[in-house]
Amino acid sequence: MPIHKVFTSYYHDDDQDYKEELVEMGEDNEIFIDRSVDTGDISDDLDDQAIRQKIRDEYLRDSTVTILLVGRNTWRRKHVDWEIYSSMFDGQVNKKSGILVVNLPSAGSDYCTAPRTDEQRAVHPHIPNWITIDEAEYRRRYPCMPDRIMDNLLTTKALVSVTPWSAIANKPSNLKFLIDVAFRDRQSCEYDLSRSMRRRNS
Repeated sequence: MPIHKVFTSYYHDDDQDYKEELVEMGEDNEIFIDRSVDTGDISDDLDDQAIRQKIRDEYLRDSTVTILLVGRNTWRRKHVDWEIYSSMFDGQVNKKSGILVVNLPSAGSDYCTAPRTDEQRAVHPHIPNWITIDEAEYRRRYPCMPDRIMDNLLTTKALVSVTPWSAIANKPSNLKFLIDVAFRDRQSCEYDLSRSMRRRNS
């Protein structure tokens, strides 16, 4: 697999330290090249449409995998929702990306989801048997998950993987494997984009 170009979506105010640790691990181990928006990259003076366009055309256009870092307040952020939507949208210029969700410790979840469970046993060896769960159980397991990701966990065609931070922290081989899987599966993903984009933070 090549070194991937990865966009990281996260709530800057809460989770900057995790983002920096992720990028350091990815770049030091030649797993990925960071294509994320950093604090101060986009002016707060721009209107919402201009911000969405800059994210889509200047950052996501050059990436093939999006990693979503989910902390306690990530689900509340409109920019995160726009980034997820744009990552899933298959346009003429900006093609859809593979999605990897990483639950941070503040999200209060050590569960994982694997669309191809047979492949992910090496990353999650503590799980002897994988099971299919319903929406109520997904919401119980992932109380901080953004709604757009939840929509796509509920369809088997989206191929979104979820892993806890503990499964990748200081484990570059696990991170590389999960990014490679997201990259490989991106073309066959059929994302659910029916939800309207979030218009405000909550």
